[in-house]
Amino acid sequence: MIHPSAQIDPRAECEEGVSIGPFSVIGPGVKLAKGCKIGSHVVINGPTEIGANTVIFSFCSIGEDPQDKKFDAAGESKLIIGENNTIREYCSINRGTPGGGGVTRLGNDNWIMAYCHIAHDCQVGNHVIFANNATLAGHVEIHDYAILGGFTGVHQFCRMGENSFSAISAVIVKDVPPFVIVDGNTARARAINREGLRRRGFDSDTISALKEAFKTIYKKGLTLKEAVDTLESRVGDIQQVGQFVDFIEQSQRGIVR
Repeated sequence: MIHPSAQIDPRAECEEGVSIGPFSVIGPGVKLAKGCKIGSHVVINGPTEIGANTVIFSFCSIGEDPQDKKFDAAGESKLIIGENNTIREYCSINRGTPGGGGVTRLGNDNWIMAYCHIAHDCQVGNHVIFANNATLAGHVEIHDYAILGGFTGVHQFCRMGENSFSAISAVIVKDVPPFVIVDGNTARARAINREGLRRRGFDSDTISALKEAFKTIYKKGLTLKEAVDTLESRVGDIQQVGQFVDFIEQSQRGIVR
């Protein structure tokens, strides 16, 4: 399961069923859980933990030092990747920095297409899709079920909410609320991600309520405070509308508008 040309540091840990392709390098402090499949010419440095059944294709760079001039190698710096992730060719994922919490983290069941970059201290949830060349600067949060279109770029400290969607080549410099589609440079909100919500099984009442919430924030000419106050009085029994409002109220950078 491990090609004879692969270089495995004796301080690395590989559980049962791990396969490692030709000319890959697994450094000290790397932990590969059972069933991981590492392609050829992959470099993984530690401290890095990779969960079960994660597949990493050729020519990826995983767990390298963060691209941060302030980085101090003496501080905590690690990368944690969950289970059942697919990471395609030429992706790079950096470890965290002491100033950003020390950990870059990916959840489970993510699909990371070719040439993507996930920078230091990013927090990526579960079931997220990165299309080719999607790029995260440092300290970015991507919540569950978000989809990043090809060549999307996300500015540091921004967040993309659950079930949000960025179109191709979107440049995101503020927070993207959950359930919202954005596009453009710089990105602007366009609509509720109705098709994505339908595919995930959201009922028509929930989708309609979210569409009305979107109109209140973006289409009625209200200030953001006025719009949020209006929505807070109408949250009712739709949990997702409350989630939408909470995300906006917690935003530090402001939301795309």
